[in-house]
Amino acid sequence: MPLDFTKHFVTVTTEFMFRNNTSCSWKVTVKLMNGRVTLDQGWAIYAAVHQIKIGYMVTFKLLTPVTLKVIIFDEDGTEVVNKYGKHDEAFAAKE
Repeated sequence: MPLDFTKHFVTVTTEFMFRNNTSCSWKVTVKLMNGRVTLDQGWAIYAAVHQIKIGYMVTFKLLTPVTLKVIIFDEDGTEVVNKYGKHDEAFAAKE
């Protein structure tokens, strides 16, 4: 996100908790890179587990200073609902 957008935050934290439409939580770190705040550790796995593809739209809503509600829409504009089990499968695959 552009640094100008961060003026809407009370503070820009280095870590956010993502909460999705099934109330699952996921920790993602952020860092400053090339004049932007970027998603870092945790994002790639989150995107893979939630099967985010090119053409999908991901929206973020600030719920608390450290919590973002994440809603994912597919290329048809339909909200994607992910089951909690996919998180378990992602971590099982890493072991």
